[in-house]
Amino acid sequence: MHTGQHIRTDAGSSWFFDAGRIALDFAHTGGFADDPDGHRSRAQLGELLATPADLDEWLSDHTEPIDVGATSRELQDARALRAAIARLAVAAAPAPATTPAERTAVAAGLRAGTGRTRPAPDDIDTVNLFAALPDVPPSLPGGRRRAGANRVRLAQALSSVARDAVALFTEVGFDDAEADGRPTRLSRCSAADCGLVFYDSSRGGTRRWCSMQRCGNRAKVRAHRARRAGA
Repeated sequence: MHTGQHIRTDAGSSWFFDAGRIALDFAHTGGFADDPDGHRSRAQLGELLATPADLDEWLSDHTEPIDVGATSRELQDARALRAAIARLAVAAAPAPATTPAERTAVAAGLRAGTGRTRPAPDDIDTVNLFAALPDVPPSLPGGRRRAGANRVRLAQALSSVARDAVALFTEVGFDDAEADGRPTRLSRCSAADCGLVFYDSSRGGTRRWCSMQRCGNRAKVRAHRARRAGA
């Protein structure tokens, strides 16, 4: 499995976003409702799973080729899993950095996991239900034979996504008290109008942006203009 995908926004633009975990990438394929106050317009993502064929393509690209095409009901089920993972990610992620001091702490890898909320039991049940199914079996490359079928069932691919979600949320937890002041690897884009959730796998835990191509570059341009205006 690999992470990263091109995201389409509702405005029609496209950019590359690597959320750091397959479960988070899946959650960001559309409908990531994480802007309750309407202040983070850049957190509104376009729908990548509009048809069953889109689901087949995404899972085949990120897990293994799917044996039989998805049905409309399977697309509905996959979207239910996606929504559950997205809500759990919002619950487990720290509150967005809103002040310069908080954004500086994020940049230094010093920001603890604060402002998190308890997850909904129904969302946990949904993820656990999919994770309980057989997943895509791991295999070593380079052999002359392939154990099992050359293609996997859609349910296996969704189970692999769900199991990654279980591993992720088990690692990062949901409770501020459990964090005990420690930084969390689950983070948010530092742009005030974005805040997308990602898993920070950088060595120092200092990733600030959803993408340098997007929010990071825009911040650099603003900082450069500010320096020139103050010169």
